[in-house]
Amino acid sequence: MILRQFLHTDPVAASYLFGCGGKASGAVVDPVGDIVPYVEAARATGMRILYVVDTHIHADHISAGRALAEATGAEYVLFEGAEAGFPFRRAKDGEVLELGNVTATVMHTPGHTPEHLSLLVTDRTRSTEPWFVLTGHTLMVGDLGRTELASSAEDGARALFASVRRLKGLPDFIEVLPGAYSGSVCGRSLSGKPTSTIGFERRFNKAFRIEDEGEFVAAMTADIPPPPPGAARNRAVNAGAKP
Repeated sequence: MILRQFLHTDPVAASYLFGCGGKASGAVVDPVGDIVPYVEAARATGMRILYVVDTHIHADHISAGRALAEATGAEYVLFEGAEAGFPFRRAKDGEVLELGNVTATVMHTPGHTPEHLSLLVTDRTRSTEPWFVLTGHTLMVGDLGRTELASSAEDGARALFASVRRLKGLPDFIEVLPGAYSGSVCGRSLSGKPTSTIGFERRFNKAFRIEDEGEFVAAMTADIPPPPPGAARNRAVNAGAKP
């Protein structure tokens, strides 16, 4: 297993390169900005980028996903329900992306956006059990993602509650690798530590540990932070509209 985390400050976001060094097979998740660091990191670790995955159609920045996929010959991946004006690999819930000895299982985790996905990653040279989950803007360290980008904040919160229940079904030892950290407008109480575990968040993440759906919806729809500047335009461009 090879894993590299890229932390960005403008916007505040986290991207990932991971995969199997032995089989030279890698994937990049939620790339931001210049594509060169991803290309160079893949080259340095001896991996060919096979997939570029955006966990959702972003609103806080212009995604580098399609540009990176085109430059490397990788498949550009979104969840199958994404509404986009360009061809992409339509990943289904439960689908497995093969990366040599590493696998990434697609989990549909809507709520932040309807098409949001997470990736549950396993290194078969270590165990048949998964090692970490890339959660995008669904589960972050200290909080959950904002919900107002769904059809309504309430609908988004209910969808997010279902996604949270699904993530809570993962073992406590699973590492959580989110798409943002403290300073991002996509959450309210985010930690500056950009990694955690399901077990730690289950105990100490106030939103993640709520068990009652009504209480959860009320909490997630109260004091929603204002959307990031240019959110509607960014999301439209990331969905295929001309800049």
